[in-house]
This record gives sequence, structure tokens and C-alpha cells, in this order.
Amino acid sequence: MEKKIYVVRHCEAGGQSREAMLTDKGANQADDLAAFFNDIKIDRIVSSPFVRAIQSAKPISEKKNMIIEEDERLTERILSTKMLPDWLKKLEASFTDTGLAFEGGESSSEATNRAVSVVNDIIKSEQESTMIVTHGNLMALLLKHFQNDFGFEQWLSLTNPDIYQLSFESGKIRTERLWREFR
Repeated sequence: MEKKIYVVRHCEAGGQSREAMLTDKGANQADDLAAFFNDIKIDRIVSSPFVRAIQSAKPISEKKNMIIEEDERLTERILSTKMLPDWLKKLEASFTDTGLAFEGGESSSEATNRAVSVVNDIIKSEQESTMIVTHGNLMALLLKHFQNDFGFEQWLSLTNPDIYQLSFESGKIRTERLWREFR
């Protein structure tokens, strides 16, 4: 049986905090996501508990009459708890050196492991088609795990929102970007 996991990056938000809400544009994007998924079978929705992720999934859950399961493992990666003026360079370095961690932060390897654990749980589940809603850096690290050439440059090209499909069948994994095809 083929398993499909739709990895969704949240819509445009008004900040980076856990409580940051979608902007007006982001709310419209969430409606666009719901339209995109209108004819796609979804058995389950699992989301980061951050407000912007839940708000991104809400129109889909309402249209499909589904609950949104919150999973802390899908929260955004914390690069550091200290202000890093050169954070972009440090983030880029963390795509190459996956064990690199900054003060109070998580290494790419640690963040990837928690995201992959969500995917592994989904693969073991009964559902054929699951949507997960997460954040840009964690999404990029998850995609890099399954598509080795996905890196910092691809992270830079992610949009809010964005959608990738992971397909698992007979031990083979395919990744495909879907969102740009929708536009």
C-alpha cells in the first residue's frame, strides 16, 4: 500500500513566536490551501501546535470535517536562544555540519530526528494519506533526510505556504513539490 504524506509549511504569519498569528494575506492563503486539498484524500491532519500552523490547517480540517492533531515534534527548530546577527550564515553552516548546535539551540541532526519520528509513526499507522503542517526550517531538514540534494538553497526557495508530497511504496521514497504547480 502506498502511503502519502503531504508536508505543508504554514501560511504567512505576523512573527516567529509560538503565538504568532496568520496575517490577513496568510488567512487567504489558508483558504487557498483548503481549495488545493479539496479533491485530495486526506485521512489525518497532524500539525505543529504553533498558532500559525493550526490556523493554516483549520480551513482544511473544517472542509473535511477532521480534527487537527497537535504534535510538539513538528515545532520549528530553534537555531539558538541567543540573538545571532549572522544567523543566516549559521543556518547555512548547519545544513552542512548537521551536528552543529548554537547556544540553547538544536542541531540539524536533532531536529531532523524528531521530524522523521513523526513520519515513521505515520508510516506505521493505518492511514494512507496524512497531512503534516510544520515550519520552514524543520520542513527543509525533513525533506533533506529523504532527498539528499535538498539543502540551504532549497530552504531559501520555500514559500509560505508550500507543499511537498512524500510517497512511500515498496521501500521506495519519492518527493515532489506540489505547491508551485497549484499557482
